[in-house]
Amino acid sequence: MEGVLYRKYRPKNWNDVVGQDHVVKVLAEEAKSGEISHAYLFSGTRGTGKTSVARIFAEAIGTSKNDIYEIDAASNTSVEDIRALNESVFTLPFESKYKVYILDEVHMLSKSASNALLKTLEEPPQHVVFILATTETHKIPETVLSRCETYTFKKPSQEILKKVVVNVAKKEGYTIDDSSAELIALLGDGSFRDTLGIVQKIISYSKDKKISEDEVRLVTGAPAVELVHNVVEAIAEKNLAKGLETIKKAVSQNIDMSVFLKLILHTARAVLLVRFGATNIVKDDLSEKEFNFVSSLSKTDNFSSRTLVELLTAYEKTTGAYIPSLPLELALVNLINEQA
Repeated sequence: MEGVLYRKYRPKNWNDVVGQDHVVKVLAEEAKSGEISHAYLFSGTRGTGKTSVARIFAEAIGTSKNDIYEIDAASNTSVEDIRALNESVFTLPFESKYKVYILDEVHMLSKSASNALLKTLEEPPQHVVFILATTETHKIPETVLSRCETYTFKKPSQEILKKVVVNVAKKEGYTIDDSSAELIALLGDGSFRDTLGIVQKIISYSKDKKISEDEVRLVTGAPAVELVHNVVEAIAEKNLAKGLETIKKAVSQNIDMSVFLKLILHTARAVLLVRFGATNIVKDDLSEKEFNFVSSLSKTDNFSSRTLVELLTAYEKTTGAYIPSLPLELALVNLINEQA
């Protein structure tokens, strides 16, 4: 069922789009003025709304659904596919002023396919608009980029994702507490699609209409908040035994070490920012309980930029590690045992 909520709640008009004001304002004005470019490039990480905005823009310039063509470039990578596309663009629209082609994952096109597309981008028919979408702009040839009006989509902040979680849960008839919404937003990792995918799984699992933090952790495999707090406290207290014992407990519970480290990093970053007076940056992202915990640890001198560097390095090394817990264990040894 994953993806059902994302499709249900994906933006249908400009007012529905959140966190991309810098894109929406310009495109909405272009649509209103009628000064349309013939090629656009939407870049940004997965699940940030690129194809949704492409559809909204296509409709805003008066294109009917029959004249909007969505093509997954990842599945149509060959030069033959693009040649067929190039031939189709010359037929007139069915019932609109424009035919709009939305090419998703356009960086997946082969070099010869990109070159074939370039010819059409250079001299497109007046009735054609291309909207290319990509998560990896650096893989697109400069010759293609130079033909496009480019927009970069931002990753939604945790605060935005948290609001989305609360709103969608409410519309689906569920209540959700602050800390549960915060955890889902964090695990959503800057993607509307992934965040709503998590909500979908939890709703499918939930036996009542209340989403609890325990349910979120059970469904996602995230560790109990006490385990995360114990590791962060171990760093603050310079208590290596406590830290290693907590990691051992997490391993015994089959906790995903990457998720565990992500949550530890999130909390440690908040401690550091509060310690140096940047409370406003993190306060909206944290539940009251979590903020109180972070504030209490911010008074220690044992948190510095080095703390985050060690934890970040451990996080990067965890995926694919022969012993998944080892990078975190080494980070604690380095941070707590100065003689190590």
